[in-house]
Amino acid sequence: MPDVRPLSARSVILSLMLGAHPRGMAAHELTRAGEYFDVSPATVRVALTRAVASDELRREDSTYFLGSRLLARYERQEQHAAEVAWDGSWEMAVVTATSRPGGERASLRDALARQRLAELREGVWMRPANLGRAPAYADAAVLRTFRATPHEDPASLAASLWDLPGWAAETHARLALLETTTEPAARLAVAAHLVRHLADDPLLPTELWPSGWPSQHAREVYAAYQRELHTLSTREFTA
Repeated sequence: MPDVRPLSARSVILSLMLGAHPRGMAAHELTRAGEYFDVSPATVRVALTRAVASDELRREDSTYFLGSRLLARYERQEQHAAEVAWDGSWEMAVVTATSRPGGERASLRDALARQRLAELREGVWMRPANLGRAPAYADAAVLRTFRATPHEDPASLAASLWDLPGWAAETHARLALLETTTEPAARLAVAAHLVRHLADDPLLPTELWPSGWPSQHAREVYAAYQRELHTLSTREFTA
């Protein structure tokens, strides 16, 4: 089973806000929710102040909404919603610049990974072109971008780009843990770790799914937990 650590007060608040989006949550709702998840009102207030200061949340009167940093995280979580029918082509980004500072190289790698690309070899990044989006990396001055159709078996190519068995095994383990965890704070922590894990889903088209690929089921389970949280919030936190 994966090692799931308890969430910090900040992570509890941000997880609740991600689940509530696009509606906001009032300060009193977050305070009541914090108590339900074993976070004291004073600690909730400190966490909210710091989250606003770091642009993870924004405040309008006494109601909190996602700030720009947390919105970016939410949009990454929801990239799967942009999937379209796959025509067999692949997105490809090739790094053309040389002798760049290490920080710039690491930043570009992180940006491409956030866009669900994987590195075929140094400086060559790919993914199936099944996401109906304008690639956010396309305007990077150090890249040349293409649509390509490899001659080799696409399932084999996908298997060489990502550790698909490892990701699937970790997904199954996190799903099993969520199913058996009942204590509210621990259950929230397990769900938060599950959705972070889903951020590493390569979002393959169904044609490339290995047998028993768990990504769709995992998203359905997480969506059910979000509905559970919404029902709990309506019943317990808004009074």
